[in-house]
Amino acid sequence: LPSQQKGVGMNEPLVDAEGFPRNDIDLYQVRTARHNIICLQNDHKALMKQVEEALHQLHAREKEKHAKDEAEALAEAMSQNQSLPQAFAKVNTVTPGSPASISGLQVDDEIVEFGSVNVNNFQNLQNIATVVQHSEGRPLSVTVIRGGKKVHLGLTPKRWAGKGLLG
Repeated sequence: LPSQQKGVGMNEPLVDAEGFPRNDIDLYQVRTARHNIICLQNDHKALMKQVEEALHQLHAREKEKHAKDEAEALAEAMSQNQSLPQAFAKVNTVTPGSPASISGLQVDDEIVEFGSVNVNNFQNLQNIATVVQHSEGRPLSVTVIRGGKKVHLGLTPKRWAGKGLLG
């Protein structure tokens, strides 16, 4: 409010003790200023409400997006796990220089297929020994899971300086 209105703010009375309009101030100017201030305060409240609603929507969308991303990541992980076949054996040791080592077989590889042997027909390690004996000098298709990924190797069982045909 203009300073010439003798300290009249938003709440001071505009009438004197007897209820008559005060004659020491410009009543019209005070009423107009009060009206303008109230309008501005209402505009400010409406804008702040819009800002608050926009923030709520923004955070709700962000939360939805985060939940969707998490669900997609989980679904992808699940589908990758399902697409990896079941292993029936794990490689404990690979002798350096052996046919197994030359083929790229590594310790901790999980064997999924070894020639004709897979999880559906594997009973014991004798199954693999039989396949190896019948495949001496001929390449065998070996599939392993290494670090969560399927890896195909060609392994040719043969006589070498060490024991067995694989090492």
